[in-house]
Order: sequence, then structure tokens, then C-alpha cells
Amino acid sequence: MGKCKLSFYQTLFISNMLCLNTPFTSFFPCPFPTKSTAPISCTLQGTVAEPKSTAAAAEPLLLNAVRGVDVERPPVWLMRQAGRYMKSYQTICEKYPSFRERSENVDLVVEISLQPWHVFKPDGVILFSDILTPLSGMNIPFDIVKGKGPIIFDPIHTAAQVDQVREFIPEESVPYVGEALKILRKEVDNKAAVLGFVGAPFTLASYVVEGGSSKNFSKIKKLAFSESKILHSLLQKFATSMTRYIQYQADNGAQAVQIFDSWATELSPVDFEEFSLPYLKQIIDTVKKSHPKLPLILYASGSGGLLERIALTGVDVVSLDWTVDMADGRRRLGPNIAVQGNVDPGVLFGSKEFITDRINDTVRKAGRGKHILNLGHGIKVGTPEENVAHFFEVAKSIRY
Repeated sequence: MGKCKLSFYQTLFISNMLCLNTPFTSFFPCPFPTKSTAPISCTLQGTVAEPKSTAAAAEPLLLNAVRGVDVERPPVWLMRQAGRYMKSYQTICEKYPSFRERSENVDLVVEISLQPWHVFKPDGVILFSDILTPLSGMNIPFDIVKGKGPIIFDPIHTAAQVDQVREFIPEESVPYVGEALKILRKEVDNKAAVLGFVGAPFTLASYVVEGGSSKNFSKIKKLAFSESKILHSLLQKFATSMTRYIQYQADNGAQAVQIFDSWATELSPVDFEEFSLPYLKQIIDTVKKSHPKLPLILYASGSGGLLERIALTGVDVVSLDWTVDMADGRRRLGPNIAVQGNVDPGVLFGSKEFITDRINDTVRKAGRGKHILNLGHGIKVGTPEENVAHFFEVAKSIRY
């Protein structure tokens, strides 16, 4: 393992550059590998990250990394790591063809959530569920149909329909989520972080207004731009409900929660500030008061044009998609926000050497600490399972 030692003045300079969000890799020759070689570690004379305490040593790697504790490598997990690319999951699907049955049965949720844990040992074990799971408990009937995706049986367009939407009480509507999280915590035994997740208000509203998935989002934009009061009323109900859902997940074992605002990037920056940002901030502010130590991760695909605004939410971690250069995203978000991502999921169809190179490139650009290695989106259907295994193997062999 090669090492390069920096002087006190070089360390001081780099620290200043970090505070200014200025890239410094070009100032001093301490390269990371760009090919399939062992990582090179850089030893700085001075404090770079918070030293690991005894308590921190007992915490999962992912939590320590997010909190800025000095870690030996970036933690790694993958969005949709439990899913259709795994043969074991396909076997379950043959026996239980309904997605809702698979995601609303405690035993199946636990089994599916643990499938990648047993095979790959990721640093994060995420609950197998769906962002639409709370809808039934809010009086919004829906289903997820194979080949079609989500279907909302009675799309919402009027104030009267919004009035019929109930605020979500997870203890009553989704007790299986709490039970599954408790079991996952026992099974994983703090060797990894157990992750929960929720949908963000605008993304949930997009589904229920559009009636399902959409390509142009014309219905929700029509509502936003012609009858904004109706949409704001719906968004507020989702904000209150998702706040409660995050708190419920945390109370039942989730050690971090990811918020998916997948469709917020369909909004212009000015419309994001009206229809997404305030509700995200409300959720995060409220959860931080009740659960101040719970890391919150925010993912919005195609978020390159909104990063500075996303930083205003107060979230702990921003998950970047692959269209954002990791070094650029890190600079734009600033030193106080951790980053997650952001390898292109398509890379997993490449050769093992190519996968290795892209992992090393992403880790190098993210820099040391406050980085969760992940994809920039979920694993794609048809991804070779052996390539996912290689991703985890390489990721877990990295040393700063």
C-alpha cells in the first residue's frame, strides 16, 4: 500500500480548501487509483475527521461515516439491493406473485430484506417496501401491477377528494412495517445499519394525481398552476403523514431513513421552492426535534439543477444520481452534508475491471469521510448477480 505524507502547512492549506469547498487534488500529488489497483492511502499531519470513540466503534459503519467520525472506508449499500436481479427473489415472486403481498407480510418483508445481507453483507440493510405503502391507510386505494406499475384507482383532482384523504397512522395501518424493522434489527445485530424509507410529499402527490406513473406530469402541473390551494392541501397531508411515518420507523428500529423525492426534479427551481422544498424542510425539521440523532437521506433523481436548494432542506445526506459529477456535487453541497452514490447502475453490466475503475473514481472524487458508496439509482432488472457481488467485494476492500 503506497502512502504520501503531507506537511503541516500542506495539511492546513487543504483544510482551508475544504472549508471553502475548493477542490485540492491538483495542488498536491497524492493520487487515488484510476485502474484496478489497491487504493493508496494519504496520511495527513493533523485532525481531518472526528476521532472514533468507544461508543462510535460500536455503531454501524454507515452511521459513523454520516456523522463525520473517522472511518477506514466508505460504507456501501445499493438501492434496490433486494429485488428482481436476485434468483432468490425471483423464486419468492413465483410463489407470491403479488407485490403487495410480498411487501405487506412480515415474514416475507424480513426474508426479502435479508436476502442481500446474507449474500453480500452490505453496510446498510433497507426495509423491503414501497413508497406507496401508506396510501391505503390514507384512504387512497391503489395497487402495484406487474408490467404496469402503480395504479391509483381514484386519482385526486378536487378539494372534496383531498378532504377524504386521512392522515396516516402507521401503528394502525402498517403494523407489519414496525414488526419487520424490529426483527431486522435483531437479525443484523448492529453489524450494519437498518434503513427505513418514505416517499416525499410531491412525489406521492404526483402518483395520486396522475393516477400512477407519468411521462410528462401534466395533470399535477395543471393542478399546481391552476388550483394550487388544492395541491398544497394534499401536500400538507402527506408532509404530516410522512413525518409520522419516519418517526414510527425510527421508533421500531430504523437507524436511518431515506426520503425519496423522485419526481420533484420535474419541477423548475422556482416551483421546487413552492411545491417541494417547504414540505421537505417541514418533515426534516420536525423529525430532528423528536429524533435528533436519526440520519435522514434525501434522494431525487436528476437533481443536478437543484443541489443548492436541496441543501436547504437540512437533510444529513444527499444521495446523488449518476448525472452529477461526485466531486462537483460534493463542492456544491458543502462540507457539512454527507453524500451518497453515485455509480451509474448501468456500470454493473460492464466488465469487473470497468466496475472496479468506476468505484475507485467515485470514492476518489467523494474524498475521505461523509460518503456512502451507492449507485445513482436502483439496481436494474437483469443485472448480473455476480457483478453485484463484485461491486460489494471491491467496495469493502477499499481503504482510505
